Amino acid sequence: MVRDGLFGPSPAYGRPMARSPFSPSFWRSPLRGPWLTSVLGVVLLGGITVLFVTGLVSYAAYNPNLAPVNDKTPDKGILGFYLFSWPTDPHWLYRLNQGIHVTLGITLIPVLLAKLWSVVPRLFTLPPARSLAHALERISLLLLVGGALFEFVTGVLNIQLDYIFPGSFYTLHFYGAWVFIAAFIAHAVLKMPMAWRNLRQLREEKNDLVPPDPAEPTVSRRGALWFVGGGSLLLFATTVGQNFDGPLRRTALLAPHGGAEPGSGPGGFQINKTAAYAGIRAAETDEEAWRLVVEGRNGRTVRLSRTDLLAMPLHSAALPIACVEGWSTSDQWWRGVRLRDLAALVGYDGDPPDVLVESLQRRGAFRRAALRANQVADSHSLLALFVNGEDLTPDHGYPARIIVPAAPGVLNTKWVARMTFGDL
Repeated sequence: MVRDGLFGPSPAYGRPMARSPFSPSFWRSPLRGPWLTSVLGVVLLGGITVLFVTGLVSYAAYNPNLAPVNDKTPDKGILGFYLFSWPTDPHWLYRLNQGIHVTLGITLIPVLLAKLWSVVPRLFTLPPARSLAHALERISLLLLVGGALFEFVTGVLNIQLDYIFPGSFYTLHFYGAWVFIAAFIAHAVLKMPMAWRNLRQLREEKNDLVPPDPAEPTVSRRGALWFVGGGSLLLFATTVGQNFDGPLRRTALLAPHGGAEPGSGPGGFQINKTAAYAGIRAAETDEEAWRLVVEGRNGRTVRLSRTDLLAMPLHSAALPIACVEGWSTSDQWWRGVRLRDLAALVGYDGDPPDVLVESLQRRGAFRRAALRANQVADSHSLLALFVNGEDLTPDHGYPARIIVPAAPGVLNTKWVARMTFGDL
C-alpha cells in the first residue's frame, strides 16, 4: 500500500500530497490572500517612496557635479537631472535626511520580507508565461523583487560592514535604486487600484494567492500584521538611537556606532575612521612639522603653521557630524578659522570660490573633497582647530579639519594638508 501520498491519496489526509512548489497545494498557509498582500503593499508604497526621495537627496548632498573627486557615479547621465547645489541651512539638514533614510530602511525590512513571503507562490506559477504581456509582467516582477533585495542588502552591508561587495557602493546602489524604482512604479500603477479594492471589501476575494486546501490557522491575518509590526518596531528601537548622543545611543544595539561613547572628555564622540586606520603618522602632524598649504588666485600660495592659524581671527560654530551610514552626533562646539578668511589670504577678498581640500590620510575614501562656494562663504564653515574647548584629538583630525553646516561627514575632511581655491 502506498502510504506517503506521493502517488495517490494519503490515508492520513485523504488528498494528494503536494510534491513541489509548482503545485498550488504546496502553499497551504491560510494567511496568504489579497487583503494581507494589499496591506503590506500600501505600507511599502509609502515607505519606499520616502526611502527613494531621501536617497536621491543624500546623493545630491555630495555635490557630485562640482568636481570629479566628489562624483562616485561619473556615468550617471540623465539620471542626475535632479541634482542641485547643496545648501548649508538648516545646519542639521543632512543629519535629518540620512537619519530618516537609514532608520526607515532598516525598519521596513520585516515588511518587505512579509510582502515577499505573501506573494512567493506567484514566483512558481506554471506556465512561466502565458502571453507576451504576461511574460513582461513576470520580468518586471523579477526586477522588482531582485531590485528590492539588492538595495536593502547592499544598504545594510554598507551600514554594518563598510560594504564588502566588489566595486563602488555609490555606483551600485545608485543604479540599483533607479532599476528598482522603475519596476516599483510600474507595479504600483498596475496593482494599486486592486489593492485599494481589496482593502475596502468586507469579504476577501479568492485569487491565486489563496490556497486551495489551506491548513488550520494558528494566527489571524491581523495577528500576523502585529507580528510584522513588532519586528519593525524592534529594529527601529535598536537603530534610531545612533542619531543621538547620551543614553539613547546605547539603545542602538544593531548600529555600528551605537553603544557607549568611544571616549571621554571633549573629544569623546563618534568617529568614522581613526588616525591609525587612515595611515596618519605622528611625525607629519607634529606642530613643528605640519604646514597647511593654501593656493588661490594667479598661483598665489601661502604656507601656514598651526601657530599662524591661531594668530588669525577665530570663530565658533555648533555643528553635528552626520554620515551616510545614518549615525550622527549632536552639535559639537567647534572653533577655528573661517574658510572664507583663508580664501581672502590668497586673493579672494569678495565672494569666495569653490575649494578643493586634500588630506594627509593614506587610506579610505574622500582623501580629497570639494566644497561649493556657498559652503565656503557660510560664516559657520571653519577650518577647525578645537572642539568643545580643547585641541582636536588625532582621531578627530588634529591638527586641523573642515567642518561645514549640513555637509555629509566625508566632506568634513580631517588632517587637512592643502586647500586650493578657485575653479575646480
